[in-house]
Amino acid sequence: MAAYPRLQLNRGMVMLRYKQPFLDWIKASSPEPFELTLEEANDDGEVFLVPEYDSEKNPVGCTEDAVKWVEKRWRMLFEHALNGWVQDETLWPRNLTLKMFREWFEVEYRSMVWDMGHEPLMVEDFDDGMDDEMPDAGDVLH
Repeated sequence: MAAYPRLQLNRGMVMLRYKQPFLDWIKASSPEPFELTLEEANDDGEVFLVPEYDSEKNPVGCTEDAVKWVEKRWRMLFEHALNGWVQDETLWPRNLTLKMFREWFEVEYRSMVWDMGHEPLMVEDFDDGMDDEMPDAGDVLH
């Protein structure tokens, strides 16, 4: 049955969901007033593939481990989210903190990631060379 999942990726998935303070910042930093609900802002969020955590060994802890992974990288993820809405860094909040990150985002984690596509995975590298283990841009993964 071709429609059933058959390829499981060795990754988990994290999505950052905006909370009200982030939405308030988006609206306040815009030169023109506009309407946007929290539901609309979260409608099509970005997904980050993260290391997988063994849910069989620790079914409750796998989410906690993923949150720890995210919070270890909170600044990069926070800046990525800010940049997605406002590229001018001078308009970003000053003194970003982990506490602020927790107030502005909810971390959603899923441990099962299935590849339902038929074409090979392709990787586009937007990094500036910080992670030498990533394949080159345009590499196809099988």
